[in-house]
Amino acid sequence: MSALLEATDLQVGYGSRVVAAVPSVQLHAGEVVALLGPNGGGKTTLLKTLLGLLPPLAGEVRLDDRALRDWSLPARAQWLGYVPQGQASTFGYSALQMVLMGRTAHLGLLARPGARDEAIAHEALERLGVAHLADRSVHRMSGGERQLVLIARALAQQPRAVLLDEPTASLDFGNQGRVLHAVRALADQGLGVLFTTHDPNQALRHADRALLLGDGRLLAQGPVSEVVTSAGLAALYGVPVPSVVEANGRAVFLPPLGAAAPAVSAAPPRP
Repeated sequence: MSALLEATDLQVGYGSRVVAAVPSVQLHAGEVVALLGPNGGGKTTLLKTLLGLLPPLAGEVRLDDRALRDWSLPARAQWLGYVPQGQASTFGYSALQMVLMGRTAHLGLLARPGARDEAIAHEALERLGVAHLADRSVHRMSGGERQLVLIARALAQQPRAVLLDEPTASLDFGNQGRVLHAVRALADQGLGVLFTTHDPNQALRHADRALLLGDGRLLAQGPVSEVVTSAGLAALYGVPVPSVVEANGRAVFLPPLGAAAPAVSAAPPRP
């Protein structure tokens, strides 16, 4: 089965500075791929390059087996949905107004959303379980509710794939579960989904495949159970990553305790 989104011999970065080299990435319909790596390791840069928001420094990104550079911006937006990290609105848009922004790719210049666009927006809110928020201001929502509305906005584009940058950042434990359940449901409905995360347990529970991006290169990729291991995570983060096994036989990874902080000498008394 051909990939929805594919990159080969990719180098990503800014200007002439290469942030990461990635020999290959693929995203297929109906699967969830988790992208893990340390801060500053290039996860967001790779995501933006796959979306066409940044040009590759080398290599090629292909969408539906066609070079991404040959796609117009509206056509890309009809295929690829994007949920950026920690986005907050300055204006008090309602949930429905936010989701209708996802219809921009399907509207002509200066065109206003019509009845069909509103129906698609309502359907997206319904799919994410937040239809009751349609008329509520985003400033009066919890972080989890707002994140689900942003995912609904991406769905309103009617894309074939959705890329999410740390979709659970700053969310409480319960809302993390709600958002990740929604992410898994998108793939079950036939979309390709790629999300970045710092939590290996999220990858292990909700993804089909994983990519480990660290030290400027792709360290490993493959089925999540084979890639997200204590050894793989230790190589990725440079520290031992312990795990425990639940009664159902599933591994759970624990934050490393790390080395003790060096002692700090007391400052000499001021004269």
